[in-house]
This record gives sequence, C-alpha cells and structure tokens, in this order.
Amino acid sequence: MASLLCLSGPTGALELSPQEMAGKQLFLHGSGSGDSIIQARVGAAGSLLPASVMPCASCHGADGRGRPEGGVRPPSILWRRLTLSYGGRLSHGRTRPAYDEQTFARAVVEGRDSAGKLLNPSMPRFVMSQRDMNNLTAYLKRLEEDDDFGLEGDKLRIGSLLPLTGSWAEMGTTVEAVLEEVLARINDNGGIHGRRLELIILDSGETKASAEAALDELQQQGPFFSLLAPLETTLEEGLTEWAEAMGIPLIGPLGPQVEYRQSAMVFHPLAGLRDQLLTLGEFAGDMLPASERTALIAYSDQAHQRELAESLAEKLRRSGWLRVQLLDSRQQKETIAVTAATNPALFFIGASEDFVDLAERWHASGLRPYLFAASGQVAGEVFNIPNSFSERVFLAYPFLPSDWSPAGASELAQIREKRQLSGRTTTLQVQAYCAAVLLVEGLKRAGRDASRKKLVVAIEALYGFNTGLSPALNFGPGKRVGAVGAHVVTVDLEYRRFRPLGPYLRIEDSL
Repeated sequence: MASLLCLSGPTGALELSPQEMAGKQLFLHGSGSGDSIIQARVGAAGSLLPASVMPCASCHGADGRGRPEGGVRPPSILWRRLTLSYGGRLSHGRTRPAYDEQTFARAVVEGRDSAGKLLNPSMPRFVMSQRDMNNLTAYLKRLEEDDDFGLEGDKLRIGSLLPLTGSWAEMGTTVEAVLEEVLARINDNGGIHGRRLELIILDSGETKASAEAALDELQQQGPFFSLLAPLETTLEEGLTEWAEAMGIPLIGPLGPQVEYRQSAMVFHPLAGLRDQLLTLGEFAGDMLPASERTALIAYSDQAHQRELAESLAEKLRRSGWLRVQLLDSRQQKETIAVTAATNPALFFIGASEDFVDLAERWHASGLRPYLFAASGQVAGEVFNIPNSFSERVFLAYPFLPSDWSPAGASELAQIREKRQLSGRTTTLQVQAYCAAVLLVEGLKRAGRDASRKKLVVAIEALYGFNTGLSPALNFGPGKRVGAVGAHVVTVDLEYRRFRPLGPYLRIEDSL
C-alpha cells in the first residue's frame, strides 16, 4: 500500500521512499505497516486506544509544527528542531539535550524527553513495532521537505473562517459569496495547473471560543494549503501566530478593527488602518504650512488603537510637526481648545459615533480643526457631523472605483448580480475579491509542483500586479502589503458628496 500511495500522489509532490511513505501514513493516520497494529496509552490509567484515534498529526499538525489546542501547545517535532546541536529550551525555561533516534523512540514509547524527564501527560505513549518506529523516524527526517499539504491529486484545498451567524453574519456571507464565485470561475476554466480549488469555509461565530473551535474543526477536516480572507476580529494576533507556527500562508485577512502585525506568512493586498493613517499624516504635512503643523490624535482606550496613535505620532514628529498630542477618551472630553490660536489637524482613530460626537463638541467650541480619519471607521456617519466642517474632513480610502479596470468592474457586477450582494458592502467585496485574485495569481506562478514555500516566493515576486479592482500591487522580500498608501478624499457636507484629491498616494514608511 505504501508503494501504491507513493505512485498515486500528486504530480510534483515530494518523492518518498516506501519506508518514508509508510511513516507518513503512521504520522497522519496512526496506521502501521502491513498487518501491524499501533495503539496509544492515554491518561493516568494508561487506557489503550487505537492510534488512529489520535495520530501524531492530530496534535502536532500535518506539518509537525505543533497545533495549539485546549490550552496545550504541542511542540514542533521537525527533525531539524529536535536534533539541534545545542538542544532546546522548553517553555518553562528548562533545557534539554538534542534528540537522536534512540531518545526520540523513548519519547514516543515511554513519554520521556531527551533528558529523561517525563513529557506532558497529554502526550500519548505509543505501542508499536521497531519497524513502525523506524518508518516514523524516517518520515520525520523528511517532513519539513514535504510541503504539499492541501494538495490532493487534482485538488487543492483552501480554508477560511467567516462569521456566518451572529451580528457579523451579513459581512461573513458577503465574503463567502465573493470567494466562492471567484474560485468557481477559476474551476470552470480548468482550475490551476489542472487542479480544482476546493474552498472550505467554517463559521467562526462572534466569540473567541467559537472562532477557536472553528479553526480547530477546519484543521480536523484535513490539511489545507492556504487560509484565504478570514474575517476574524476575536483571534486578532493569535491568527498570525497560528499561521507562523503552522507554516500556512494567510492571504488577505479582513476585519475593520484588526491590524495584523508583519509576518512572513501573511500577505495584505490593500493598506490596513495603520498605513491609511500614515498616508493621511503625509498628506496633511504637505497641505499645511510648516508653522501650522500642530496635531491632535484622538483614540479610544483600546490597546491596539493606542498603538496606532503612537505609531502615527512618531511619524509626524519625524516629519517635523511642531506639536503632537495624544488624546484618550477622557482627554477628548476634558480638553477641546488646547490650541485656541490655531486650527490643528485632528486625527481620529475609533468608532464612527465617537467621531460625530467629537466633531460636535469642537463645533460647539467655535473651533474647526481639520479632521482626518480612515474611511472604514467613520464614512458611514460622516454626513452627520456639523456642516461647518465641510471640506475640512479628509478620509483615506484603500481604493476608489477609478482604480477599477473595465474587466474587473464587469466581473464584480456579475458576482453581485448572481449572489444578490448589496452595494452597502462594496469595500468588503473588493477586499475579498483582491485577496482571492492574489492567491490565484500566486498559485499560477508557483507551478504544478506548488508548495507553501513556493507560494510565498511567488507572491513576493509580484510587482505592478493588477487585480482589476485596486491600485497595482507591489510586493518583495520582506514586503507584505501590496498597495501601501491610500486615496485621500475630502467631504462636501452641504451637498453630501465626496471629492477625491489627486491620484493614489503611495508611501514608503510602512509595514
């Protein structure tokens, strides 16, 4: 059977010897070679269960990097990591020597690490023949090279987490519709290098617990090649950390309040909140005379918003602004006329209703600062602020319809018509579309013998790539945001219309 599996594997996958293929079957499914039976001892009583109930990959992941679950973080069991010449440092600070084949076998069978110390009780103790142990060890030595997870014959599996129930359900079903339609069109045209794209979407709900359960269930359904456009706010940085630990490319994560940190495994087609704010800062610096560059940065008490405010403040100070002051929620209410002699530039980070409230209090004070904000946070309420701020409000947009090509606009219109999507969620539709198109292009360039590493390299190599619905995307080694910048638009409150101020403004100071 091992030879048959080797022969029937996907074209371009890692070529494994019969022994290594048998080890892979054991690792992924808990099945032994020939007629041998493998069992697992679990719990304090050492109850015996078939190893197929809890194979190695169920905890350590199909790629061996360790999958956090239920408060337990199984370690990476990549052979390169296990056999480091200087050993390893454990999470509680204790060190251990490097593993070899004998001490690794002892860990699997007896539950003792390379220093002879007992492993976590959650680690099963396996009962297997020496032949099966040799097979498992042989495969683990090749595991890091076996980078075709999610490739199954003529199928490539892609996962996503979307809130399909709860208060975010409309947004989740919108993204679901766009992703399904884009990939269906690819499949209707023969797929990519002869492979159909299988999209697996699980409902993440609206709580952290439901999102974690959905992520766990997604992995239980089998290895997948990439995570595409998850709309997730509860996991926040945890999703980036998970992608890094699992070695899974994360393409186009969505969420209006989430700002993902830079990661080698995460690619953003369009600028996030931080880059949009930095673009507004650059625009304001060019607009205002040097003598009037006084800035207030208003933000809520959430930690990630304070981090954004501090990042913007640092950018402004480096650019020579005379005074930059951060205002939390309390200071915003207590300090209005801090610079009565001038009208400062007021940058806002927060919810749209707070933006309206802040503008009304400044209006009541008789002062009219210039207001700067990201459109995704305030555009829905901007026409509710006093008319005295007309054309003194400046919003950053990651794209405008002027960026759309005729083909891109036509395809979006067809998707909307087929799935009956509302114009209220245009921004989300475009973000999901760009993420899907970016992944598709990366897969095309990765070739028939695609791997996750090749996908990352392929996307890094994209320059001047047109999605059809966004500014051109430029990536590169270490660069993970395709369109770094924003369109700046002013608001005519009297006639209730937006007016773009020049072409797309690209910035270099970015993630």
